[in-house]
Amino acid sequence: MAGGKMKKEKSKHTSAPYQGGVTFHKSKGQHILKNPLLVDSIVQKAGIKSTDVILEIGPGTGNLTKKLLEAGKMVIAVELDSRMVLELERRFQGTPYSTRLKVIQGDVLKTDLPYFDICVANIPYQISSPLTFKLLFHQPAFRCAVIMFQKEFAMRLVAQPGDKLYCRLSVNTQLYARVSHLLKVGRNNFRPPPKVDSSVVRIEPRKPRPQVNAKEWDGFIRICFIRKNKTLGSIFRLKHVLSLLEKNYKTLQALQSSQNASLGNTDIGMDIISSLGDSKEDRNMEMDVGSDNEMEVEDGDDDEDTEGEVSEFKVKVLDVLKEGQFEEKRASKLTQQEFLYLLSLFNKAGIHFS
Repeated sequence: MAGGKMKKEKSKHTSAPYQGGVTFHKSKGQHILKNPLLVDSIVQKAGIKSTDVILEIGPGTGNLTKKLLEAGKMVIAVELDSRMVLELERRFQGTPYSTRLKVIQGDVLKTDLPYFDICVANIPYQISSPLTFKLLFHQPAFRCAVIMFQKEFAMRLVAQPGDKLYCRLSVNTQLYARVSHLLKVGRNNFRPPPKVDSSVVRIEPRKPRPQVNAKEWDGFIRICFIRKNKTLGSIFRLKHVLSLLEKNYKTLQALQSSQNASLGNTDIGMDIISSLGDSKEDRNMEMDVGSDNEMEVEDGDDDEDTEGEVSEFKVKVLDVLKEGQFEEKRASKLTQQEFLYLLSLFNKAGIHFS
């Protein structure tokens, strides 16, 4: 229940009473786990060690928190709702757990997270994507995270090439982590019950982290999934795609010429390359909206360029696809290794995506 904006309730149907006097608000993603067997199962599957510092996001009234305190060394709980913070502190005040519980009140997406070994959380579903990548880029890297997500979001995280739900979210997450599905959770295990079922997922950051420029990678994957069931040859013929890539290409060439003139053959750093492209473009790696999970393409963008200068660049782009035999392949069926290989071919040709 930590993170996300706290919205005003629109009607009396967005909240449900709690026997201790605290009201849960569905509009804030407040759905408390009430099944003790499920809580025990989550803690068990997390593989917590007695020396672990545990990060809990959205502890609510502390049902899961208590089990985490019993299993680990310390729990750092991040909670947005001040009412829940008071309830949590009241629950453990005067108990042996009080000295091993640290409560941080605030939005988890805006909070600088301290060191932790493992994350266990039942989160508001509206922050699923930004929270996932905040955790994956957290340093130092933690051992694993066991998180409750909306079922469809969880299935996207673990989807494999060729699966219906395989999408940009799947590819981005699996680049940085090993993701596995642990268990399904029916909506009746919560109070108040949400409108959808849930799933618990285990996320283990890859160590060492892949040596890929995050903005370059995300720009590349965004283009590949503009229409995930179209061939890459069709996608990279689109006017707006070619225009963006050619702009990056020309800017990079100009930077290289400038550096060669003043500094000799000094390589351009990835920090310069990653600043190229449209600075207004949203670079957050979030799940695409829509049933087909594909990006919108404006009318006319499916037309091919016929201008001489642009056509020359188009040939350069298509030659890369032909070299790797990707022209007739679809993003929906490419593996992580194939995406990495294709990106390396583009970069080798001087074509960049950020």
